[in-house]
Amino acid sequence: MKGAAFYLLGRGGQALLVLWAAFSLSFVILYALPSDPVSIMLNQSGEQTAVNPQQVAQLRAQYHLDEPLAVQYGIALWNAVQLDFGDSIQSGQPVSASLAQALPKTALLAVASLVVSLVLGVGLALLASLTRQRWLRDVLLGLPAVAVSLPTFWVGLLLLQWFSFGWHWFPAMGNQGLASLVLPTLTLAIPTSAVIAQVLARSLAATSRLPFVDALRAKGLSPSRVLLTHVLHNAVIPILSLSGVIVGSLLAGSVVTETVFSREGIGRLAQGAVSSQDIPVVQGVVVLAALIFITVNLLVDLLYPLLDPRIRGAAR
Repeated sequence: MKGAAFYLLGRGGQALLVLWAAFSLSFVILYALPSDPVSIMLNQSGEQTAVNPQQVAQLRAQYHLDEPLAVQYGIALWNAVQLDFGDSIQSGQPVSASLAQALPKTALLAVASLVVSLVLGVGLALLASLTRQRWLRDVLLGLPAVAVSLPTFWVGLLLLQWFSFGWHWFPAMGNQGLASLVLPTLTLAIPTSAVIAQVLARSLAATSRLPFVDALRAKGLSPSRVLLTHVLHNAVIPILSLSGVIVGSLLAGSVVTETVFSREGIGRLAQGAVSSQDIPVVQGVVVLAALIFITVNLLVDLLYPLLDPRIRGAAR
């Protein structure tokens, strides 16, 4: 129990360190940009019109942009510790409200993409492992390498061209109904499923060469039963290790995907905030993404002993 408590405290300290680093790095990068967020806000129409200097000074004071950089950082960090990221410079809406409004839409897209990725990736790896035709196995194992190399925006544009503009099967943009979710889900799922298929196929091949598999075959079990009942259970552990990477890729891919399909969500919110140098919104998005990444990795660490008895035995 004491060891578990120290472990949780250590992971909690690491989580806080990662959150602080993510917040600080985003702060430094945004303030290093040459443009001024207040000027961008006052010229949202794109026309260079004369602005009232008094209005500019008032807005800069409102967002503490007239303070020294160290003071601005201290104020922003103290507010972030209290989960207060302030108001958006562009919309004036509280950042927490913007995140709460956008998060469910991105979460729905991410969960749908993850489910499709698992189905495609695991299915392809199992099919390649079960087939007895060497040429077919080589073809199936070569598909993930091709899919990984495809840029996300290109996949999205290709799906739009085929299924929206060409055959008119699915809407090209928006968040209306499940039909509008299909193409963005496939856009995110294709590269993610390729990674899952690559890792799982190698893990299945390595696990199939272990001595316990030879013993099971000697008992007369069919290859499919050995693979699905015994080998898959042990081979899936590396996929669990990739959970953090997969979640990170889904969050990063959502920026491109939601922009291509004009979907509301965290990705599009982040893209718009970076373009307009909306510092409070960007910092809120960065901290939220880091928090999700940390939470997933912590859950993975806690699940390891349940899936691998060797880890459970070592912990004792």
